[in-house]
Amino acid sequence: MATPTMSIILFLIASVLGALGQYLYKSGAESAGGSIASYLVNPRLLAGAVCYIAVMVLFVAAFKRGGALSVLYPVYATTFIWAALLGLFFYGTPIKPINIAGMGCLVLGMYLMGR
Repeated sequence: MATPTMSIILFLIASVLGALGQYLYKSGAESAGGSIASYLVNPRLLAGAVCYIAVMVLFVAAFKRGGALSVLYPVYATTFIWAALLGLFFYGTPIKPINIAGMGCLVLGMYLMGR
């Protein structure tokens, strides 16, 4: 049975939200004061948690539509690509040629897993 396109799209959206959640956790941690209260009321940390809840909801919605784990989880691996792009955009973290090679391996792996 082929994996529905909508399941793949939902996992791709989940991967973007997962990377956004990572960014929000990092930026929220930088602005937190160190106390538990500063973590619990930190808008960025809360938004990061919402992103991860949305990721789980999208996973369930995608699995409900059907599809192979071997196709869907490699799509979620693009989270690493999105995180690198967010790091470049928000923190100026360079993307080196070795990083690009790794991203290429991820994309090639997704293609091969989907075949």
